[in-house]
Amino acid sequence: MTATSTAPQSEQPGRIMSREMSEQPDVLRRLLGTGAPKIRETAQLVAAKKPRFVLLTARGTSDNAALYAKYLLEVRLGVPCGLTSMSTFTAYGAKPDLRDVLAVTVSQSGGSPDLVASTRAAREAGAITLAVTNNPDSALAAVSEHHIDIQAGAEKALPATKTYTASLLALYLFVEGLRGGDGAPAAALPELAAQLLDRRPEVKTLAARYRFAERMVITSRGYGYPTAKEAALKLMETSYIPALAYSGADLLHGPLAMVDNISPVIAVVTDGRGGEALRPVLDRLRGRGADLVVVGPKAQVQQASAGFVLPTDGVPEELQPILEIIPLQLLAYEVTIARGQDPDAPRALAKVTETR
Repeated sequence: MTATSTAPQSEQPGRIMSREMSEQPDVLRRLLGTGAPKIRETAQLVAAKKPRFVLLTARGTSDNAALYAKYLLEVRLGVPCGLTSMSTFTAYGAKPDLRDVLAVTVSQSGGSPDLVASTRAAREAGAITLAVTNNPDSALAAVSEHHIDIQAGAEKALPATKTYTASLLALYLFVEGLRGGDGAPAAALPELAAQLLDRRPEVKTLAARYRFAERMVITSRGYGYPTAKEAALKLMETSYIPALAYSGADLLHGPLAMVDNISPVIAVVTDGRGGEALRPVLDRLRGRGADLVVVGPKAQVQQASAGFVLPTDGVPEELQPILEIIPLQLLAYEVTIARGQDPDAPRALAKVTETR
């Protein structure tokens, strides 16, 4: 007779995060199918109002998605963007003139009081308001003029994975809609995401390098910079390793001094202008003897201590962050498991963080 496992949840750490990471190809496919027409319609309504400036508001993982949107809007549309400080509304009661400004708030749950309050204040100040959430029934969606549902399905693990990649794709489709595009270059993403998830054994081998790491540095430039920040967040909240994320340019302005031959550094190298801008930084890191791991094109991985080759051929640079983060999510998971911790339930964290 074959025994059936009845192990309680505590004996199967990380199974929820693992399952939700594996759902990402289906989430991307669904968003490209049923979600894309609605996002395009919303983009057309917003474009008709001709916003002169964009303000992006978010916290945590969603803040990294908002930073990605900033690159998209400034590079693809030439529209100036800023990341808001919510306390100017919630703590200081500031009342800026936001007429003709598009205020985009990104939130998985749409439930944090400061996000709701600042969005309400922005709308009262004359802004065009758009909420991007995984919950169309949320308070944030209710106070916003427009809403985009990222359609990721319930996310139960504390570390956000599928909602992050879904947010990136939704924001990409929205920006493409603003410029009259159809988002067709994104069609290959679900299959490429599935291929990356199938390479988990490669990531598990890579994770062995970081089992006893006391700190890590993650760097990138351009479209890859939000990926570096999100990867650092994932490592910190799951494995508790202090992970510092820097733009490659900022790394050269001082923090490079802390890098030595025992310092683990992960470089996220996009195949495009951002990757080109990062090359001098990679040269400096190699010159300091850093333990350099590259996530990016094959040519750059071959020049590093180790790495993970991304399928970037034919994928526009602005879409590569949706793929870049997947092996780094897997890395955070595998490092956490190797350190004997449960990535499903990081200590001291709640799924919905209510800040004011």
